[in-house]
Amino acid sequence: MLLPPSSNDPAAAVLASISHTFRSYKTLADRALAQLTPAQWLATPSAQSNSVAVLVQHMVGNLRSRFTDFLTSDGEKPTRQRDQEFEQPATAAALPAQWEAAWQILFDVLDHLAPADLLRTVYIRGEAHTVLLALQRQVAHYAYHVGQIVQLAREWRGAEWQTLSIARGQSEVFNAHMRAQANH
Repeated sequence: MLLPPSSNDPAAAVLASISHTFRSYKTLADRALAQLTPAQWLATPSAQSNSVAVLVQHMVGNLRSRFTDFLTSDGEKPTRQRDQEFEQPATAAALPAQWEAAWQILFDVLDHLAPADLLRTVYIRGEAHTVLLALQRQVAHYAYHVGQIVQLAREWRGAEWQTLSIARGQSEVFNAHMRAQANH
């Protein structure tokens, strides 16, 4: 993973780091989702578990709610139907387009935030947060669900899974490659 652009302004560096982290988690999820068949999007390991489709559906609802009018309205929109996000859809066909659109809402916010905005106040369910705290809260939330998506995708793909990081038994080869690149 590359470091975000450096800055002499700590707030600018924090904002760049947060933006980089969100984009990294989306990329990780995208790479896992791309390996799944339509049936695997809908599969659940047990009756109490969420499918990948439900996790994506929930993240879409959360992204839309939290980041639409981010600086000017509560992050829990009155139109959000959170409980419905956890109902299994009949098909996952519409979810990839919704996923992309929802993440774009976040990326548009991040692209327009200024370092000075980090200490502004925003609300989530009526609770005051600094912009920084609200962003950190969402990074943690999305990391949690992306991990679930990756784990389910890995389980469903089995031997066909294409690793998203360093393959087992390849750490030394990878580290040697990274050292060689650093020395050039």
